[in-house]
Amino acid sequence: MSHFAKVKGYLQDLGYDITVENATDQIYVVDAREDGIQNLVIDCNDPILVIEQYLFSLNGDNQPVLKDLLKKNREVVHGAFALDETGTKVIFRDTLALENLDLNELEGSINSLKLLLAEYSSQMLSFATSK
Repeated sequence: MSHFAKVKGYLQDLGYDITVENATDQIYVVDAREDGIQNLVIDCNDPILVIEQYLFSLNGDNQPVLKDLLKKNREVVHGAFALDETGTKVIFRDTLALENLDLNELEGSINSLKLLLAEYSSQMLSFATSK
């Protein structure tokens, strides 16, 4: 079984709604709106699995926001806040090894995102609207 197929099985076992499945690029996009997850990108980029969730855009060069995000990274169980290549979009990003990936490991990474969204959403909302 390919890594791509294995990941799909795990996502289905976890009950996620797969909204995009691109076998050519080895990418899934999933939603779990009840948990705040929308358009979560799961990229089977052998040898790693990359999980990315767009969170919000920065309004200008906001050093205090970036400082707070870096502090919060210490508390995140799996994954971390990161900036996209433009430096303007804040994302949650985690990477896992595909070779030994199991259901519990993928679930743990996504649960870390869900916990982050539940505990920190009001702060992220204020970051998104700050100038």
